[in-house]
Amino acid sequence: MKKNANENLKNKYLLIGLSVFCVLLIGLSFVNSDIVAPIKQVTGYLVTPVQKGINSFGTWLSGLTDNFEDAETLREENASLKEQVATLTEENSLLVQEHEELERLRDLYDLDEQYSSYEKVGANIIAKESGNWFDIFTIDKGSNDGIEVDMNVIADGGLVGIVTEVGANWATVRSIIDDESNVSAMVSTTSDQCIIAGNLTLIDEGSLELFQLTDTENAVHVGDKVVTSYISEKYLPGILIGYISELNNDSNNLTKSGYVTPVVDFRHLQEVLVILELKDYTPSASSESEASTEEEAQTESAETESESETEAGSGTE
Repeated sequence: MKKNANENLKNKYLLIGLSVFCVLLIGLSFVNSDIVAPIKQVTGYLVTPVQKGINSFGTWLSGLTDNFEDAETLREENASLKEQVATLTEENSLLVQEHEELERLRDLYDLDEQYSSYEKVGANIIAKESGNWFDIFTIDKGSNDGIEVDMNVIADGGLVGIVTEVGANWATVRSIIDDESNVSAMVSTTSDQCIIAGNLTLIDEGSLELFQLTDTENAVHVGDKVVTSYISEKYLPGILIGYISELNNDSNNLTKSGYVTPVVDFRHLQEVLVILELKDYTPSASSESEASTEEEAQTESAETESESETEAGSGTE
């Protein structure tokens, strides 16, 4: 450290000496140019390199300052660009969400037009049970909006499920994929009756179960449309459920069973339509006759058992 200090001191004295020497030369030049001419020549050799060095240092220092200013400008521009990119990214994300929402609302509008004979109310899904599928969920409309238990729920071009519980501003919906769901359905091309059963294990493969299909004329084929039946107790007729994906003969050779691919995407539901109309179900004459016959058979059976018990008692006594 002492050595560096001594060198700095020497350089300082040298610069002072050169400065004094230059001042003397300037003074002598006013007295007699002939006297100082040789001195000027020697001084030129000594001073010029120093002056060049000082000029170079000044130029370098000026360039360094400019570089610092340019770097600061670049940092500011970079920060500004980052803010612009973040803003544009956020705006793009909002536009994508709005576009997706518009598409969903457009689909609901088309569905509303498809079932224009029914009065409907739109609702958002606000809660669901755990799991990947919308088997049981809650919507943000209830009795204040005219919703009642057993009203049908639709979305994505087809049947979603049925209302099972209603509050003032909410309602619970059980979808047709739930294990407890059974829908009386029919094939639209032939009107052959069948049952569509929910199965949360089967829906992982994208299917619903079809059974008890009465296709006596073998007119039903894979790809045929399945809709709600007019004999259903709770579901309004003609609502699309899905398309037959597989069909097999049952062991009794009287009915068929298979699988249906639903039209509704039960993994990504967000909005639904609730049909504000209950099914006006009237049991058919054949159903009433069957019920009456069954009741009479039960009565006769009970009477026969009573008589047998009386005779057995008499015989014992």
